[in-house]
Order: sequence, then structure tokens, then C-alpha cells
Amino acid sequence: MTLDKCNRGEKLRILRIPDDHIRLQAIRMGVCEGATLTCSIKLPKGPIVLQNRMQEIAIGRKLAEQIEVENV
Repeated sequence: MTLDKCNRGEKLRILRIPDDHIRLQAIRMGVCEGATLTCSIKLPKGPIVLQNRMQEIAIGRKLAEQIEVENV
């Protein structure tokens, strides 16, 4: 499944971030393949906010469509 299909409150594990440039930016924010995150907010037609420990990261919908995740 891709990140844009997740629901609020779900715990997710990042399986694959396909673009190298995006992967490097994500690593700088503490998000990498294998990381476990929680979907804290999913705005309709807007960004998805992920919680990584005490940090929240907003990811745009177009980018979220490319990131593969699984439920934990």
C-alpha cells in the first residue's frame, strides 16, 4: 500500500522510498526505509502528517503516493 492510503492513527513501516533525492531528504528528518511511524493527521486532498517519536512531519499527497508502507 502507499502512504496516501493510510488512515489516521495507524502505525506504519516505511518499505520503500523510490526517489533517491527524496530518500536523502527523508533521512535528514529521521524517516528512512524500515522506520515505524504513526499517521497523526490526514487532511482531505492535503498533506499527511506523520509522527516520529516527538517530531511531526507533513508529507504532500503527491509524494505520499510514491512511498510504499505496511501496517504494523
